[in-house]
Amino acid sequence: MLDSALFLRLMPLLFTLLWSSGWVVAGYSARYADPLTFLVMRYACAGLLLAALAFAVGAPWPKGRRAIADAIVTGILLHAIYLGGVWWAVRHGLPAGISGLIAGLQPVLTALFSPVLVGERISPVRWAGILCGFVGIALVLEPKLVGVDPVALAGILLPIAINIIAMLAVTLGSFYQKARIVSGDLRTVTTWQYLAAFTVTLPFAYALEPMRIEWNLTMVLVLAWSVLALSLGGIGLYLWLIRRGEVSRTATFLFLVPPAVAVEAWILFGETLSPLQLVGMAVAVLGVVLASRK
Repeated sequence: MLDSALFLRLMPLLFTLLWSSGWVVAGYSARYADPLTFLVMRYACAGLLLAALAFAVGAPWPKGRRAIADAIVTGILLHAIYLGGVWWAVRHGLPAGISGLIAGLQPVLTALFSPVLVGERISPVRWAGILCGFVGIALVLEPKLVGVDPVALAGILLPIAINIIAMLAVTLGSFYQKARIVSGDLRTVTTWQYLAAFTVTLPFAYALEPMRIEWNLTMVLVLAWSVLALSLGGIGLYLWLIRRGEVSRTATFLFLVPPAVAVEAWILFGETLSPLQLVGMAVAVLGVVLASRK
């Protein structure tokens, strides 16, 4: 199925819908749980489900210390530092527009590092697509950026720094995944990744938060979606895309996430969509089309 023509055509849409829903999940979960505490629960549930699935189907586990160490390193970079950093920064005052703009730098940095780290060639057409994608993100986030007081940013330098570190972590983690984890069953590899993320995040949650979780139906549904759709579906698809293709081309799909989040916020929370944002969506889509061409 993963190699069928229909799936390959629908893959960008599916990846965008899954990945962008993470921002909606973060908004809902913040009402009932501390960010790092919620992520600890998410990592634990995702790891246990993947482990159970791997044992049920007899999936092969990584063999040797190096293979396990590689899975642990990617788990720390892609999950513990990236997700933990972004969620903590937004919870501690980083405006969503600034966070989204920083996240938009990932495809740009990926394109810059690709020739050096994994030998990928970025053509002029793809560079034009990357530029279009970043401009599109800026236009989509324009309403959130206009309301940001530049003077007030000085008071949240730590959340800004943490968000930048998180963005660098997911970029390096993607390269590490491409270079070092070229084989093996992704279900068992990802199980090790979530075990590493859980182990690293738990002490920070204990030290920095009261570890508040208010259990109710909304909380259960949000946790279930974050585990099944995001940790298993979205992350699994992202790792599969990295293994199957170029890191820089995979990263360009992230340009579609802010437009998707804007549409989801319009549907779910009644936020407005300005003509400028619609133009930004079209520019971002054009950027992805150009940057993802072979």
